Amino acid sequence: MHKYTVSITREIEADSAEEAALLLYQELSKGPIPDGYSVTDETNVTTEVRLDRHKADEFASIDHTADPGNW
Repeated sequence: MHKYTVSITREIEADSAEEAALLLYQELSKGPIPDGYSVTDETNVTTEVRLDRHKADEFASIDHTADPGNW
């Protein structure tokens, strides 16, 4: 299995880094889930990924940990 770093980017105005993190948390907990991500693999290659909301919701509804192919 490979390791990836998945990031979302938001520009947030705040008085401190902690406040910016809290404001992002607030946005994520109340607003729509983001569908754009930056994904970096083990070789530091970064790819911008935009998810199809319907397919992502369908994927999220399935317990993929139960599939032996994922072990």
